[in-house]
Amino acid sequence: MSEVERPVARAVTAGPKHHSFGYYDKTPWDATGRYMLALELEFMDRPNTPDDVGVVGMVDLAEGNRFRPLAETRAWNWQQGTMLQWLETAPERLIIHNGREDGRYVSRIRDVHTGETRTLPRPVYAVSRDGESAVTLNFSRVHRTRPGYGYVGIPDQWENEPAPEQDGIYRMDLETGESRLIISLAQIAAFKHDETMDEGRHWFNHLLFSPDSSRFIFLHRWQVGKGRRTRMFTANPDGSDIACVADHEMVSHFDWRDPRHILAWARQHGRGDYYYLFRDQGAPPQRPGGPGTTRATTPPQLNPGSREVGIVGEGLLDRDGHCSYSPDRRWILTDSYPDRESYRTLILYQPAENRRIDIGRFYSAKEITGEFRCDLHPRWNRDGTQVCIDSIHEGSRQLYVLDVSEIVSR
Repeated sequence: MSEVERPVARAVTAGPKHHSFGYYDKTPWDATGRYMLALELEFMDRPNTPDDVGVVGMVDLAEGNRFRPLAETRAWNWQQGTMLQWLETAPERLIIHNGREDGRYVSRIRDVHTGETRTLPRPVYAVSRDGESAVTLNFSRVHRTRPGYGYVGIPDQWENEPAPEQDGIYRMDLETGESRLIISLAQIAAFKHDETMDEGRHWFNHLLFSPDSSRFIFLHRWQVGKGRRTRMFTANPDGSDIACVADHEMVSHFDWRDPRHILAWARQHGRGDYYYLFRDQGAPPQRPGGPGTTRATTPPQLNPGSREVGIVGEGLLDRDGHCSYSPDRRWILTDSYPDRESYRTLILYQPAENRRIDIGRFYSAKEITGEFRCDLHPRWNRDGTQVCIDSIHEGSRQLYVLDVSEIVSR
């Protein structure tokens, strides 16, 4: 473990209101580097209710970190915000985020400079890297099965069905708003089904497109007693060529290293829990079919699996964290959950040199826990020279930026 001078964590938002961004798999910076997206909130110490409003806005780094409110939303959670992100069709001016209106969850695309807004009929979970399509799921179901990651305010239509055929992962065209069910929960629950899958509800979570948008990851989870089990799958954007990447009971956080390799904190029988590098064995993608309204059908056969390449950071990366590769893929950024002293550690790891550098430790009050805890959720800026985190170490929930340019350039 290398010791270097730790970069200063500089707050870019301030109280009395609280601010966060969302998950670790998106960047809050626009293409110019001047603006950072954030969600402004009135409180930080309880679960949110259907009536709690979040304010979508952006921080102007060129004007003293002034927060510029843009819109309101009632579709947000503590761990992933409102899926707020820059849309890569125009990442210097267009954003997308989720909302709730007329008894349904939706998504909205907004020009931050003109205010022009259009609404799409489904919320988004993961947006393709070209900004043209999205995959999404039932946020009401996720809230019931994993509070802090779904949305409150709309009942789950399939609440009493363990693995419904009519619900699952949907693909939506961001230009037309047309969507269809591409993978059902029943379809995946039937793959290599075992007796533990009969005990409780099934759900999907954590969707993420590959760097070239040719594939996307999704996690299949189901209840087992008071716990859960997880498998990781990949598929083409139209839901075809589904491959099971990891199925040894536990998969947590992950990121794509490249279009064929996935870094994930997972379990492998006989080896234990580590960061593993997996190879996606899915076939080369086919051109997605045209959008429609039909539900997904079961393919003749699911790809039986992938090949685990090896452990990453053995002896140095010894616990689960929110991992992501730098834009040049030379560094892995991750964090830890609170230690015995309630500190979270922010970590850089260089695979080529097998070198770990701890770049920060941040106190997290023990009473801020459960679904409204404040994970660091570290994210890179677009050129890999800065890192952004959410933290409560100064008493309120705010966004902080650390300059890591000197470390990553060595």
